[in-house]
Amino acid sequence: MNIENSKIASDAAADFLGAMEENYAKDPRCFAKEQTEKKNRLDLDPDDVKNGLGQLVLTLVELIHELLEKQAIRRIDSGSLNDDEIERLGLTFMRQAEEIERLRKEFGLEEDDLNLDLGPLGKLL
Repeated sequence: MNIENSKIASDAAADFLGAMEENYAKDPRCFAKEQTEKKNRLDLDPDDVKNGLGQLVLTLVELIHELLEKQAIRRIDSGSLNDDEIERLGLTFMRQAEEIERLRKEFGLEEDDLNLDLGPLGKLL
């Protein structure tokens, strides 16, 4: 791993931490609140394990996809990619998004189903 890659990974982690701190700053009392709403929480039903696991896996894939997009944008902004690399990245991310969408529909999930409610931390995506 070179220094530039570790900086990009570090920036992604900093973005994630910043988002969590932002949610806390909006309402610090949220850490003491009781969460009664079950909407947008992962619901693994023993009778429907396929969809529950599909939801979990697609949520993680979507999160990784978004983090990779942010890293790619940073690399583009820093000028470390040539035009061909930028074109390939764009095409790759577009195809990934289409595949995520196809799988989401195959599992019968809505877009909001992939955005889990982390309780006091807010929404995942």
